[in-house]
Amino acid sequence: MKQISRNRASPKLSQDKVKEAADMIREVRQEIAKAVIGQEGVVQSLIASLLCNGHVLIEGVPGIAKTLAIKALAQVCGCSFKRIQFTVDLLPSDIIGLTTYDPQKGFEVVKGPVFANFVIADEINRSPPKTQSALIEAMQERQVTIGRTTFALPAPFFVMANQNPIETEGVYSLPEAQVDRFLFKIIMGYPEEEHEEKIMEENATFKNFEDFNLRPILSDKKILDLQAITHKVYLDSKIKRYILNIVTMTRTKSFERGPYIELGCSPRASIALFIAAKAWALTEGRNYVIPSDVKAVAFAVLRHRLILSYKARAENITPDQIINDILLKVNAS
Repeated sequence: MKQISRNRASPKLSQDKVKEAADMIREVRQEIAKAVIGQEGVVQSLIASLLCNGHVLIEGVPGIAKTLAIKALAQVCGCSFKRIQFTVDLLPSDIIGLTTYDPQKGFEVVKGPVFANFVIADEINRSPPKTQSALIEAMQERQVTIGRTTFALPAPFFVMANQNPIETEGVYSLPEAQVDRFLFKIIMGYPEEEHEEKIMEENATFKNFEDFNLRPILSDKKILDLQAITHKVYLDSKIKRYILNIVTMTRTKSFERGPYIELGCSPRASIALFIAAKAWALTEGRNYVIPSDVKAVAFAVLRHRLILSYKARAENITPDQIINDILLKVNAS
């Protein structure tokens, strides 16, 4: 299949154009590495999500540099970014804005922090569903409604949220409708031992974020250009069938752990795998998609879209185990 994809690569996207984009992406990764040590896979997934014009949710234990990774990406991309600290008393108007009345000026709209290219939603699961839902329109339609007026959000618009998976008090589960709006759910694990040794020396605890001296490599226009290039990456019909077979198996549940699935993935999962595989191929410097690109993004795309049964939770069956079984079962050829 790899040979087929290479031979039929889209003539609309030259390898020179791909190399130029890949070099830019590599420079972004190198710049982020000044602040985020190790975690190469997480950084590549963040960049891939940006190329897809999709949003990302990062999950990991406290102190693992979730917020730092997100801030570093925003800084290197050279766009406007705002950080929203989600708390139990945060209101929807604190996110999108509100209409106020000034005796001198009359009614006027005060826009909230959502009006930025990059929105960092810190500890998003600390606010109740009503507040979290304020982001749904923004994430899906790139617009918000304040009062009776709808306002377009700047392009590109990218929500990067993080949450702590281990706390149960003072946190709320994200509404399923909102979770589905995230292109990726990335699990950020502990760093390797050799990386952690360097982290002890070059850490963000005793340094200001500005001390990393991160240079803006991209701009809003460059990001939009990269997103347009991503759409032109060639994806063969056999790869499309591979993606459909993966998603279909979450619904038919025709494998050993299949009965643990309560609800399979929607067509949004197919769309997400389709575009995410293209983005991953571009980060690897190719203008065509191969099966390993689909496998590389499958966990981040599907793990938050699989609804597992109560029995699965009782027996500690995880979405990643289910996805791994599916990838072993579905033939890529």
